[in-house]
Amino acid sequence: MPQSPVELSNNAAESRNSRVKVLLLFSLLALLCASLFSASGLPDLSRTTFAELLETGRATTIANAPKAPADVKVVSYNIRWRGGEELNELIKLFKHDSKLAGASIIGLQEVDRNKQRTGNLNTVKSIAEKLGHYYAWAAPPSPTAEMEEETGVAILSSYPLTDVRRLVLPHPGPGGRRRVAIGATVDIGETPLRIYSVHSENRIPVSEKIEQAKAVIQDLARYPKHMRAIVLGDLNTWEPNSVKRMSELFMRDNFTTPFANDKSTFLQTVLVIPIRLKLDWIWLRGLQANSHGIDTKIGFSDHWPLWTVVRWKASGTGE
Repeated sequence: MPQSPVELSNNAAESRNSRVKVLLLFSLLALLCASLFSASGLPDLSRTTFAELLETGRATTIANAPKAPADVKVVSYNIRWRGGEELNELIKLFKHDSKLAGASIIGLQEVDRNKQRTGNLNTVKSIAEKLGHYYAWAAPPSPTAEMEEETGVAILSSYPLTDVRRLVLPHPGPGGRRRVAIGATVDIGETPLRIYSVHSENRIPVSEKIEQAKAVIQDLARYPKHMRAIVLGDLNTWEPNSVKRMSELFMRDNFTTPFANDKSTFLQTVLVIPIRLKLDWIWLRGLQANSHGIDTKIGFSDHWPLWTVVRWKASGTGE
């Protein structure tokens, strides 16, 4: 039945009212989005939600790096959430220490971003700015929403980082605490390298630590088998049989390491008794180490930094 003029008028009014409501809704959403961003257009970390636990960025000025280097230096260090003047001193070491300086790739663990104990500083961003590096950072979810965000892991590089992935590792620790790894692809001289920085849980059975490492290796399986790769970080292998089992796991997947299993990377004194453990690793696939070492002179953390220089040209990939 045809609608009367009155009905047509009412329908038109309802349609206009609906459009007005939609416009008002979009306006409110736009205002909400605007309030979440700072004047520079970048997210304001002081308002970042707990779900936003992956961050990438770069220094204002990137340091010069050779396009086709013969060798690449790699560093791994659990910095144990250094901040303040200690962080400034650590950055000086990354720039000037005879063993650590000149690293093209740095993997860090226990890196704070927005925690009171380190002055709510974005630690990795600060390091990257001073070194002229690209960076990526990730952290696990906090057990409860009321807690500060957890400490994280990071990768810094003088070469661009792409395909950055945050991996929440299986098997929570005490109180539901989680740990993460972060992966990224580094393009060096038009040759891609897949790099992971890992921080395993320390208070779970060895079998579950092995499964945490497997989760990283399984993520690497998404990429070509001939792709060069490095897995580094604090794997918390403190139990008597854990070092051997971790070595067997990586060697089965064609990884090698220049660091002997009996070399300590951690020192802590308990009741005047020094406890030395092998917790930290650098595993290489498709790469050969020319030199390596553990810098035991650096005491900002209970861990020591590991470094290695790998041959980049003609290193097992047909170049």
